[in-house]
Amino acid sequence: MALRVRSVRSMLVTLAISVFVGLGPGPAVAADRSDVDAATRQVERGAHEMGQGKVLEGAGETAKGVGNTIVEGAKYTGEKLGEAGRAAGPAAKTAWDRTKEGAVAFGSSVREFFSNLFQ
Repeated sequence: MALRVRSVRSMLVTLAISVFVGLGPGPAVAADRSDVDAATRQVERGAHEMGQGKVLEGAGETAKGVGNTIVEGAKYTGEKLGEAGRAAGPAAKTAWDRTKEGAVAFGSSVREFFSNLFQ
């Protein structure tokens, strides 16, 4: 039984470290990262409890923290993608407007050419 507890503990500690490395400090961003950081701290608390010998409590806290980290990380990523889409939106609209205006101007030029040709 002790061997099984050790293997579970080492697996959960490895998982917790992997989460820390994956969510390590990155560049400063505008989206709110506090929920992701809170979930990451929950994983840290669980790993700390396991280190103190409270394997079941620590494993539960770590598992909840990993789940919360995934959920909050997905929300954060969605916010960042939304910001990127909004930032790219006006430039794309401007490019479309320019293309449309150019097509309209070309059509008008062709119409004027043929109307002048047959007058």
